[in-house]
Amino acid sequence: MKLTSKERVNNAMNLQKPDRVPLMCQFSIGSMLQQLKPDPVEFWYNKNVFADGLVELCRRFKFDGILVSLHGHSEYWNKELKEREVLDGGKQKLVFENRTEVHSFDDLPFVTFLEDKKEFDIEELDVENDIPSVIDYIPVSNNLYFQLDTSNLFEIFDIVYQKVGEEYSIHGEITSPFDYFLDLLGHQNGLISLIMAPEKCKLILDRYTNGILDIAIKMCKKNIDAIKISSPFAGMGFISSEQYQEFVLPYEQKIISAIRQKGKHAYIHTCGSIGDRLELMRQSNTSGLECLDPPPIGNVDLSDAFKRIGDDLFIKGNIDSVNSLLFADDKKASNDVRQIIEIGKTKGKGFILSTACSIAPMVSKERLLMLSQMVEKYGQY
Repeated sequence: MKLTSKERVNNAMNLQKPDRVPLMCQFSIGSMLQQLKPDPVEFWYNKNVFADGLVELCRRFKFDGILVSLHGHSEYWNKELKEREVLDGGKQKLVFENRTEVHSFDDLPFVTFLEDKKEFDIEELDVENDIPSVIDYIPVSNNLYFQLDTSNLFEIFDIVYQKVGEEYSIHGEITSPFDYFLDLLGHQNGLISLIMAPEKCKLILDRYTNGILDIAIKMCKKNIDAIKISSPFAGMGFISSEQYQEFVLPYEQKIISAIRQKGKHAYIHTCGSIGDRLELMRQSNTSGLECLDPPPIGNVDLSDAFKRIGDDLFIKGNIDSVNSLLFADDKKASNDVRQIIEIGKTKGKGFILSTACSIAPMVSKERLLMLSQMVEKYGQY
């Protein structure tokens, strides 16, 4: 029996075999901009433009689900805007009171603050006063923050649902407490602090966990099937498995357990090498794992991952967006994707075909269309 896209993804997340392997990749902002060519400023700040883009890309490339990676768009984002200038190549420069932003079709906005960001010394940091109890931003990347309208956090989900209804699986996204911790202290100081001041670090992580938990629980009230926890800095390249167990696992576990108690799935997105901690990640009570980057960008063998955690977790991955989709010739690209589909079909009852991490910005539309062609041809159960 042919399933809807929503049913197909939900079957996989419930560790069942759908009619065929579901397809649901995460678009990077750069890849969305490259494919859609919208006004890049409006795409970043306007919830309606962003929602239209998410739905259009899902339908254009025949994906089975939509990840709403940004939420809480403010109607008043430009109240402190001093200047808006069009540059060469369609770029736009925005000048605010405290920063400049350059928006383009290439990637995320490039931000320069007019004053240096305050750096906290962990010994002097006052957890109660220096860290707000309400989370009002997403630490997207270095110096780039998406400010949340805390009075209207989730309208984007209503807009998307109104457009697609029960046709596609809709997923929300939150960010791990460990990301907020590293953003607060800086990556170098943060990682050193794990060793030098572990108990203070745990107080900070607790504070962020409570704020993120509040967002997650409220997000669960929307018409979504799952929430992705973005946790890119929790892999082997940053922290040991022992540090993961101490500074990441208990805090993500608290959030994940609350999401699942609300009847929604939760899955963890961690980039890079995680081959030493798959079983630890399973202890978080997560429904599934995303990325599982293969060599050379990570160290996860898909067959091995299914043997180790496939009976308990769904797996979403693990196409190398750079070496298989962007730089490979047609033969290698199709062979790589077919092999992953075959492993997922054979080894796992809960498998969603996806790029390991986000789709690289310069991946062509032909390569993205290839993915839906491959699952139709080779992904039938």
